[in-house]
Amino acid sequence: MTNTPERIQRNILAATERRLLTWLCGRMPEWVTSDRLTCLGMIGSVMVFAGYAASAWTATWLWLTIIGYLVQWFGDSMDGSLARYRGIERPNYGYFLDHSCDGVATVLIIGGIGCSPFVRLDVALFAAIGYLLLSVHAYLAAKVCGEFKLSYLAAGPTELRLMLIALTLAMLFLGHQPGFLGQVSGFDMFVGLVGAVLAILFVNQSIVTGRRLALLEP
Repeated sequence: MTNTPERIQRNILAATERRLLTWLCGRMPEWVTSDRLTCLGMIGSVMVFAGYAASAWTATWLWLTIIGYLVQWFGDSMDGSLARYRGIERPNYGYFLDHSCDGVATVLIIGGIGCSPFVRLDVALFAAIGYLLLSVHAYLAAKVCGEFKLSYLAAGPTELRLMLIALTLAMLFLGHQPGFLGQVSGFDMFVGLVGAVLAILFVNQSIVTGRRLALLEP
C-alpha cells in the first residue's frame, strides 16, 4: 500500500473510546511500544480461548475469558493509537501486522466459543466465517477505495467485545441451557444470528462497493 487509507469509524462508542485512548497514550512509559501492545493483545486472545475451552470443566474459567477480553481490547486498541500519538507510524508494517494478528485473534476467540460447552462448534465457525468475510471486504475496500471502514450498523470491534462479554456473563450465570428446536440452544441462536448479520453485511457492502467502482471504471 502506497497511501494510508482514510479510517472511517462511526460506532457508538468511538468518540468516548478515542478520548480514553488519547489519555492513556499520554501516560504510557517509553518502554511501552506498539509491537509490545500488539503482543499483549494476542496474549489476551489466547486467554479468551483458554477460558472458553476450560469452561468445559467448570464455568468459573469464564472469568479468565472476561479478563482476556479486557487485555485484548487494551493491546489491540492501543498499539496503533500509541504509534499515531507519538508520530511514529509505519503504515505498511503496522497495517500488515495488525490485521494479520486480527485474523488469528478472531479464530482464537470465536473458535474458543465453539470449544465451550455452551455453543456448538459449527455455529461458532459460521460466525467466524461471517466476521472474516466482512474483514476481507474492509481490507479490499481500503485498497481500491482508500477507505478503511471500522464500523457497521453503528457498531465496531469495541461494541462487539462488549456483546461477547455480555454473552460470556450469561454463560457464567445461566449455565448450560438445554437445547430446543432439536440441539440448538439460546446461545447457539444468538451466535448464529450474529454470524448471519455479518454475512448479510458482507454481501450488501460488496454490492455497494462493486457498483461504486463500476461507475468510476465503466
